[in-house]
Amino acid sequence: MTKIVLGLPKGSLQEATFLMMRKAGFQVSAGSRSYVPSVNDEQIDARLIRAQEISRYVELGMLDAGITGHDWIVENGSDVVEIGELIYGKQGFRPVRWVLAVPEDSPITSVKDLEGKRIATEAVGLSKRYLAENGVSAEVEFSWGATEAKVPELVDAIIELTETGSSLRANKLRIVETVLTSTTRLIANRKAMEDPGKKAKIEQIMLLLAGALAAEAKVLLKLNARTDALGAITDILPSLHAPTISPLHTEDWSAVETVIDEAVVREIIPRLKSAGAEGIVEIPLNKVIA
Repeated sequence: MTKIVLGLPKGSLQEATFLMMRKAGFQVSAGSRSYVPSVNDEQIDARLIRAQEISRYVELGMLDAGITGHDWIVENGSDVVEIGELIYGKQGFRPVRWVLAVPEDSPITSVKDLEGKRIATEAVGLSKRYLAENGVSAEVEFSWGATEAKVPELVDAIIELTETGSSLRANKLRIVETVLTSTTRLIANRKAMEDPGKKAKIEQIMLLLAGALAAEAKVLLKLNARTDALGAITDILPSLHAPTISPLHTEDWSAVETVIDEAVVREIIPRLKSAGAEGIVEIPLNKVIA
């Protein structure tokens, strides 16, 4: 039996990652002080590691695969295989951004205004590359935390990670530019992907995680209707493909089911009812595999 060592992010992404793994069919559990979580899959040995470090350990082969942000792959300059994109974060299902931010009353309006200035950030490598790409010479220092509190007394600007921008606004900071947009990725070691057994397992994990994410905003809608009302009902229903229609034991009645975006359900249920639908049932989904 082929086994892989999988790095899972400890910290802000941990809870969201465990939830996604669970919806994908992998029960992951870890104590508050544990760095070796248990997984209900004999082919997976999991390790809890800070997202900032996972890509380095994957590149070195200490991990066969891992889940981390694209930003940390860029920050570390890691040579890894990006298996796929997983758009989720600690606060929702959206990309995150590294942004250049300054006090609201700062005269800085673009990256060019950082010439000779001091910048604090946790992503030093990413920030230095950003400045170099823009032909700007500035001092970049590593921030151990509470980066928003360092301007303007200690530094002129910060390059900080944000999902919603609420923390920056609360600290009276203004976003000047986006440095990098990042999403969560499943990555793999290049040699591990040359092993057929490991490659198959890593690709299975990606398929199931992608299916779990695809199901987040969708539901299965089921209903019954008289056959002569099917045309009006199917005209109302959006679906991944065509809705499934099956005849019922009762003559001239059919069952209809389809996968649709959850956001539209509240809008179309009254219309479906008016068109003749009965027994309408909305069912949450764990996975949608396209």
